[in-house]
Amino acid sequence: MHSADIIIIGGGAAGLMAAAGAAQTYASKGMPGKVIVLERMPRPGRKIMITGKGRCNFTNLKQWNEFSGHIHPKPNFLKPSFYNLTSEKMIDFLESHGLETVVERGDRAFPASHLASDVIDTLVRAAKEAGAEILCGKSVSQVTRNEDEPSFTVRCEDGASYSCSKLIICTGGLSYPKTGSTGDGYGWAEGMGHSIRPLFPSLTAIVPEGYKDGKGHIDRSLPLSETGKNLCGNQLKNVGLSLIVDGNEAQNEFGDLDFTDGGIEGPIGFKVSRKCVNAIINGSKVTAVIDLKPAVDQEDLHVRIGTLWNEISKDKRNVNKLYKDRFRILLTKVLPMSLIPAFTRMNPNADHKTLAKALKNWKMDIAGYVGYERCVVTAGGVSLDEVTAKTLESKLVPGLYFAGEVLDLDADTGGYNLQAAFSTGYLAGISAAR
Repeated sequence: MHSADIIIIGGGAAGLMAAAGAAQTYASKGMPGKVIVLERMPRPGRKIMITGKGRCNFTNLKQWNEFSGHIHPKPNFLKPSFYNLTSEKMIDFLESHGLETVVERGDRAFPASHLASDVIDTLVRAAKEAGAEILCGKSVSQVTRNEDEPSFTVRCEDGASYSCSKLIICTGGLSYPKTGSTGDGYGWAEGMGHSIRPLFPSLTAIVPEGYKDGKGHIDRSLPLSETGKNLCGNQLKNVGLSLIVDGNEAQNEFGDLDFTDGGIEGPIGFKVSRKCVNAIINGSKVTAVIDLKPAVDQEDLHVRIGTLWNEISKDKRNVNKLYKDRFRILLTKVLPMSLIPAFTRMNPNADHKTLAKALKNWKMDIAGYVGYERCVVTAGGVSLDEVTAKTLESKLVPGLYFAGEVLDLDADTGGYNLQAAFSTGYLAGISAAR
């Protein structure tokens, strides 16, 4: 039986920051304290490797009042963690350990190298320099609370056992299981009396009807339909996206949208995915409405299209052309060429008189969503009502702490999720060490 003062299960963003925070706290107080991280994968931070498409958008520099609007479902729970380790402090932390950083559009911070591996290496170096020990290939099979001590016993699949007085669970969620996120932390938390809020994938592709076969959870590997093939690869800039749930507008976003092999993605696609997935799981009818021309109202757009139509019709080169051919010329003047096949396929009754309405209200009923195999983050988790926000210690089990995605805390895309993981991990670490 190996022993430590603090055991951290999970060597991701939250776990590495918890290790650094705990070890630094022991060192600053001149106290002996052993901190061990148990990571099931061959190396830590595997999920960080895929963030920002490998470029690692590790935080967002928006101030709390704006930052908090991107946190779900209870942003105020994150507030003590955030102010303990703000976005600016996170940048300072990484830079003090040798990482050069840059800030790009939307207040998003990246490593200057645009390599996620550099962020991981820096986090590992910081934790080890502080005195923490990181053990990889350690898949935890059992967590037991010893009532008499009080202490915890952690057993691994390789037969090793560890005892500790403080335990921090940073096991992440269910998203991207190939990175080591298998949801074990939920079971251990539940086994020690905690409630788990319903889990569902967030920041994921939502799949229009007819994009590929299926309903509800639609595996990304399923083949695209002809409509899906026509849409896939199109990237729309500065468009509007409304989410309609059971006939009522639930969310409205403006920005960039991508059609991928999964479905609707991109910044605003991801933003609406949380409400969309939750609504579908609860049996609601969901429709996405794309406004391809959000900068102009429908009546003005109708007038513009009428002018274009008159010009096309009067052009001598078009006099003998069929209506469908003249209409296609009109479409090339208001749509990207690559989008026309899908648009006409999904709006078969559109003509020059109704085109403005079709461009402003391109409706797509949503059949389902891509699941944990390729979603960015897991919504739901350990109930926040049972965790003390100022320390991240369990209200039910003294000495037990939670941080990162295992909590019922998730965020929009743009660096918010990683900052939440860093902030909660760091606070859990220093709280446990104190």
